[in-house]
Amino acid sequence: MIDRKEIIDIVQDYDPDKIKIGAVASHSALDVFDGAVEEDFRTFAICQQGRENTYSHYFKAQRDAYGRVKRGIVDETLILKKFNEVLLPQNQQMLREQNILFIPNRSFTSYCGIDDVENDFSVPLVGSRNMLRSEERGIDRDYYWLLEKAGLPFPERINDPQDIEELSIVKLPHAVKKLERGFFTAATYEEYLKKSEALLKQGVITREALDNARIERYIIGPVFNFDMFYSPIEEEMSKLEILGIDWRFETSLDGHVRLPAPQQITLAEHQLTPEYTVCGHNSSTLRESLLEDVFMLAEKYIKAASKHYDPGIIGPFCLQTCIDKDLNFYIYDVAPRVGGGTNVHMSVGHPYGNTIWRKNMSTGRRIAFEIRRAIEMEELGRIVT
Repeated sequence: MIDRKEIIDIVQDYDPDKIKIGAVASHSALDVFDGAVEEDFRTFAICQQGRENTYSHYFKAQRDAYGRVKRGIVDETLILKKFNEVLLPQNQQMLREQNILFIPNRSFTSYCGIDDVENDFSVPLVGSRNMLRSEERGIDRDYYWLLEKAGLPFPERINDPQDIEELSIVKLPHAVKKLERGFFTAATYEEYLKKSEALLKQGVITREALDNARIERYIIGPVFNFDMFYSPIEEEMSKLEILGIDWRFETSLDGHVRLPAPQQITLAEHQLTPEYTVCGHNSSTLRESLLEDVFMLAEKYIKAASKHYDPGIIGPFCLQTCIDKDLNFYIYDVAPRVGGGTNVHMSVGHPYGNTIWRKNMSTGRRIAFEIRRAIEMEELGRIVT
């Protein structure tokens, strides 16, 4: 792990008047860049050749003679053959010379590799570098381990598929779509065998991934992704904020649930098991009497993170939950960085974030606002790792 003091020394050499906000151009980068522009920062997108036009052309920023944005949100782009070329020493040096503060997202850690992010990427990250690894399901000290340490609720694990006695979900990666899921459900061991063999035959999953899959009791209820923010530099008000809530559109799951039962029955074998590939998000709010529970969950997570992953949570994080019929929360995933669904709130802001700050406050803008506050307080070192 890169020593935090090394990163703090780097950021102390930055010109605070020329700081730019950078990110891998994928996942939730548009929200990050939009928020940066709202707080008068210039933006820098790390693009991959063949998928750069969204950022270098369609959302390219246009500024007037005074530097004010007239259109778009992306000021500069670095187009690489592969995202992981950002790790090359000359590219890292260029980012530091450009006074870049880097916002980690899931695409960054997935395409660049968590080992290299931890050990070789000597560019200041806004957030907790050492917590990014906790997303890697199945490793030591993953988010399940942290949830257990925090005493937080998560779906019951089933260690042996022969013990499946009710609707359960099998979590494993997709064999072809490397960043996506090969999840499937089963209510009995027989169904598990039938579905897994069919998916193996179709090439959707691999035997190795199946052998290492995590099986959980399926929580029947709505899904809420809570987009939270923790500020280590807040001195007067709550350090914890809820900004907003999103939920996902997943293919082909959402296509299945839109079909009437007679049509579902007629599906071909290769269409029977839905896939859980996230393709979009929508916004939501929560019954007010349940908000207190959300804050309690988040506070416990923050406390455990601080204890086991010093310095703990910095900035945005997302608790992905299901709520059962008795209004009990179960955390099924945690993102210790900007969430994947925050684009749904860019420009207009999150309902709760807007309410707290009395202006449009998306996750991207909240990150940039925190950077602005840290600059003014001369405390940038407290929000980077």
